[in-house]
Amino acid sequence: MVTRVKQRMVVARLLQAIPILVLATFIVFCLMQLIPGDVAVTLAGENASVERIAQIRQAYGLDQPFFVQYGQWLWQAAGGDLGTALLSGEPVAQTVARTFPNTLLVAVYATLLSIVIGVPLGILAATRSGSKLDGGIMGAASLGVALPNFWFGMILVLYFALTFKWFPATGFVSPFEDFGQAVWYATLPALALCTNGIAEVARQLRSSLVEIQSSQHVRTLHAKGLSPARILWLHGLKNVSVNLLTVVGLLFNKILAATVVVEAVFAIPGIGSSIVNAVLQGDFPVVQGAVLAMVVTVIVVNLVTDLLCTLLDPRINAS
Repeated sequence: MVTRVKQRMVVARLLQAIPILVLATFIVFCLMQLIPGDVAVTLAGENASVERIAQIRQAYGLDQPFFVQYGQWLWQAAGGDLGTALLSGEPVAQTVARTFPNTLLVAVYATLLSIVIGVPLGILAATRSGSKLDGGIMGAASLGVALPNFWFGMILVLYFALTFKWFPATGFVSPFEDFGQAVWYATLPALALCTNGIAEVARQLRSSLVEIQSSQHVRTLHAKGLSPARILWLHGLKNVSVNLLTVVGLLFNKILAATVVVEAVFAIPGIGSSIVNAVLQGDFPVVQGAVLAMVVTVIVVNLVTDLLCTLLDPRINAS
């Protein structure tokens, strides 16, 4: 049931998202102005006259002052119009709709792998606290945090794509065309991204469970005769669920940002590749639209995480 407190929380989060969106797009707009070169010269082609370049700048509004350009884009974006790509002429909204699902599939896949593998490792380490097994898992987790995604991605391509030929080395299939094929193509990129996630989930869960197991509450449950397994599953995991959910929410946002690099390794036509290509070409409408889509996704994930935390722990409503 959605209480008034939850409704006020949702409204407050949405209101807080507005300045975040404006600030993020403004910073990106500023950075795009620092890129050397003139996109009008690129559009005009070689040996173009000064008059032709001036016409293109006027047609695309590139001759307007900085704040006027940004204000016009922001006003159009508020109405759902993200503009048109300067080089391809494709509506930016169409570019985002074509590429963003590929990125989301890889990010969600990597997050699920982080949870499925990281949670059992964290529980195993917590139940064997202080043992060699615990030390081995935490050592591997430390290695996973330090492991570069792009380097591990190239190792995966070398062995599982080029040597054993179990997975494709590059390319992608849209999840709307063939979901099974899309998951198959996304497996290696997701594995490259989830190493850090597995390590973070395992470390955070292990730390939280060890702290709870040493609490007075758990010692009381042991005194009442409850088995360690029952205490772990019915009480321990329930008490760390909010912390684990918060870690997963932050982890997804981190993985979403890291897809920009991994997409380059696996030649995935995702939104990260679109951003990189647009930055190199000075196509700022594409960069602005893609960044806006990613910022909105992060805000939505944070909002959903907050709502789920209030469902798991009603005491959060009072904050």
